[in-house]
Amino acid sequence: MKAHRTRSQDRIFNLLKAQNQALSAQSIYMELRKEGHSIGLATVYRALDALKLEGVVQVRTLATGESLYSANQEDRHHLTCLQCGDSIPIHECPVHDLEEQLHKAYQFKIYYHMLEFFGLCTQCQQAIAQD
Repeated sequence: MKAHRTRSQDRIFNLLKAQNQALSAQSIYMELRKEGHSIGLATVYRALDALKLEGVVQVRTLATGESLYSANQEDRHHLTCLQCGDSIPIHECPVHDLEEQLHKAYQFKIYYHMLEFFGLCTQCQQAIAQD
């Protein structure tokens, strides 16, 4: 169900749909300004919050604390290195059955889920082993 959106929400949602990658709020702000839209950073954050509650935008918080936003296209799963910050996507989803069970048991409307494992990538493991 599409909620009544503001012009800013529509612009941000359309920008995210056109991207093949997740963007930070700051990147969204700069991209919209580059396109000639007069929009404040606080407005970007408010619009992103509204779009999250609508279930059309998902947010992923990196180990660094930075939040990345994307159009809600699919569930995302990653292996994230705590040292260098690299993320490796996991393409198989081991929790779809669990999602369905939770939905049925709690009547909780699930928009998406994320599964993230944190540790050290091969390069960082090797760098630590050499120290």
